[in-house]
Amino acid sequence: MSAPSVTLTSRARPRVGAHPAASGRETDLARKRRARRINRTLAVGYPDARCDLDFSSPLELLVATVLSAQTTDVRVNQVTPDLFAAFPTAADYAHADPEKIEEIIRPTGFFRAKTRSLIGLGQALVDEYDGDVPDTLEDLVKLPGVGRKTANVVLGDAFDVPGITVDTHLGRLARRMGMTTNEDPVKVERDLAELIERREWTMFSHRMIWHGRRVCHSRKPACGACFLAADCPSFGAAGPTEPASAAHLITSDDREHLLDLAGVDV
Repeated sequence: MSAPSVTLTSRARPRVGAHPAASGRETDLARKRRARRINRTLAVGYPDARCDLDFSSPLELLVATVLSAQTTDVRVNQVTPDLFAAFPTAADYAHADPEKIEEIIRPTGFFRAKTRSLIGLGQALVDEYDGDVPDTLEDLVKLPGVGRKTANVVLGDAFDVPGITVDTHLGRLARRMGMTTNEDPVKVERDLAELIERREWTMFSHRMIWHGRRVCHSRKPACGACFLAADCPSFGAAGPTEPASAAHLITSDDREHLLDLAGVDV
């Protein structure tokens, strides 16, 4: 007996507003099946999806994630080599000269507040955890400057503990795709956890974030060139549906692969 085939999102062109979820006619079971199908399709679209922050230890990832607030991962990766070399341990942050940290991380913005967070973070790690980064959500969110988003990044990518990282991209896409109606990140995380298999939480987060950066842009998503169009109730609501026009909005290095997956030949 052959194994059941794994279904992916259809490449058939949808009609604007035609998806059952767009009019509230989708059942809970259908929503779960669609969410998991989207995740499987994203895995094909982004086989190399990962955390875009550079790190080699839980402490480095924790620090980099704190720095990533209100800036880009690219900018963070530009300053962390010098920062990590100057402050390799939690104790180094705990006893740091604030001006030295500020000088290094200035390009990331809000550098004084971030410096205070890093010093407080180092002190808390030294005082409460012998200088080690804890590996539970409950302990991580107790640290200065660490919320659930940062904690889930560290858990998923440093400790291989599944977590859903609700950043601006994931939250936006989850709402557009009808996986949640909530704006609050904690509620979005809860809703997604009910739809996606726990073992997939970390990679689902990375894939959705990559898709948000490459295709499903905030102001003008590339709807007509999106390989998830047939599974998206928001198709055409904010972006062009004509393939050629939409294709111009995709500029990442993997553009050709993404357009091929969407069945767009331009």
